[in-house]
Amino acid sequence: MAKLFGFSIEETQKKSTSIISPVPKNNEDGVDNFISSGFYGQYVDIEGAYRSEYDLIRRYREMALHPECDGAIEDVVNEAIVSDLYDSPVEVELSNLNASTTLKKKIREEFRYIKELMDFDKKSHEIFRNWYVDGRVFYLKVIDVKNPQEGLQDLRYIDPLKIKFIRQEKKRPGSDPSVRLRKDDDAVPNPQFDEYYIYTPKVQHPTSMIGQMGGKNSVKIAKDSITMCSSGLVDRNKNRVLSYLHKAIKALNQLRMIEDSLVIYRLSRAPERRIFYIDVGNLPKVKAEQYLKEVMSRYRNKLVYDANTGEVRDDRKFMSMMEDFWLPRREGGRGTEITTLPGGQNLGELADIEYFQKKLYRALGVPESRIAAEGGFNLGRSSEILRDELKFAKFVGRLRKRFANMFNDMLKTQLILKNIITPEDWKEMEDHIQYDFIYDNQFAELKESELMEGRLNMLATIEPYIGKFYSTEYVRKRVLRQSDQEIEEIDIQIEDEIQKGIIPDPAMMDPITGEPLPQEGGGDPMSMGEQQIDPDMEAEAQAVDAEYQKDTKKAEL
Repeated sequence: MAKLFGFSIEETQKKSTSIISPVPKNNEDGVDNFISSGFYGQYVDIEGAYRSEYDLIRRYREMALHPECDGAIEDVVNEAIVSDLYDSPVEVELSNLNASTTLKKKIREEFRYIKELMDFDKKSHEIFRNWYVDGRVFYLKVIDVKNPQEGLQDLRYIDPLKIKFIRQEKKRPGSDPSVRLRKDDDAVPNPQFDEYYIYTPKVQHPTSMIGQMGGKNSVKIAKDSITMCSSGLVDRNKNRVLSYLHKAIKALNQLRMIEDSLVIYRLSRAPERRIFYIDVGNLPKVKAEQYLKEVMSRYRNKLVYDANTGEVRDDRKFMSMMEDFWLPRREGGRGTEITTLPGGQNLGELADIEYFQKKLYRALGVPESRIAAEGGFNLGRSSEILRDELKFAKFVGRLRKRFANMFNDMLKTQLILKNIITPEDWKEMEDHIQYDFIYDNQFAELKESELMEGRLNMLATIEPYIGKFYSTEYVRKRVLRQSDQEIEEIDIQIEDEIQKGIIPDPAMMDPITGEPLPQEGGGDPMSMGEQQIDPDMEAEAQAVDAEYQKDTKKAEL
């Protein structure tokens, strides 16, 4: 099973050779198909694709350090990953899987084992944040090559800057690289690809990565040895995987420039500066300048506070924009004069800053109402909830579903290696295995509760007409919005609870009054099991019955 540095999982049943297609499978990882005859052959970074990818990841990480961007990222991660004191952030959901109870138990055990290898319960926030910021996450699946049936031994995180996925088309013997028209009777061959990863442990710069590809420092790893989960956002023009932060690059740069320019403007325009007009009379230019400097040094004392030592000292330096102006005035003027320049006006306006902050949050998919830290949290009716919050809840749900692909790949490898299932079985089971994340979105819960309340109120209104104008099945499907699977599961649960005596049997209840129907033998239909009769009460009842019979005989006589 060993192949290169890793392993490969192959199907036991080969596909039919009669199924042909000149178009390869769609790839969601943004990797282009490289045509090459050698080991690395013609894989040359002419357009700078890998260099750009390297720079993109570095840029995403720098963006995550910005306070506004970090706050938005934390809102997304905190909604997606809920850390609870007792429950795990995610569990495997197998209710839709048509399998035996034993198999479901084994799947749950193996999924729990995978989470332990990743230490997911403790590092879930960090793992999801790295995936969200970088737009991809890589894990090396470590196995015992001599004993692969023991399953995964370790899951090791790989920095996305150090690994690259390659899809390389195999060159067919006798193929002509030149373009030619095919005849009608020519068969169109299926394209075949070699898919693998290139891992370079020491990458300092993207150019070094390019130079080291195929060298001593690079390692070729089989595709099945790596678990890769991308963001799902792909730039098809440049075949590059993007992060969810990509849309916010321009908005963040604009916010930074506006903030910097605002700081510079306020520092330069805030203070009030004075203009000293010094009368120099008829002095020559050189002596006038000397006289002006003497007056400046006599009256201009710049006191500076030293924060390190706590001293206040006289610091005489060159004049800057923040200081006063000293201008000479010739004879015939108004003499020495001092005027004051006013400081900048409207320095407290922050409308432009707030605009770009909202623009940044919109680009990141986070509701603008979350910018204001002093804003309260409304737990009222769902009609008071902004539409942005509902959109945000759906966005987080899509992120969770995409992130769960990582667990899918790990679970597939673990189950197949331990011979619990076959690759063919996995294809049938994959769509029915779901992952249940702890939900902590109060807005979505409010919406769901109000919908349920409305359905129950409608049910109470329509109940007198059930059996006349509406059937029970129609009400359950159209009013309560229950699916066929939910109806089947609920019916089984109700029957089980009736047998256990948790709820009364509807057949023993009066449909009009809702009271229990009388039974033969005088038994109470609501009583569960055999009724225990007190002996004293039984004797009293027999005496009353005997007295009644005596009175009846006397009346007959």
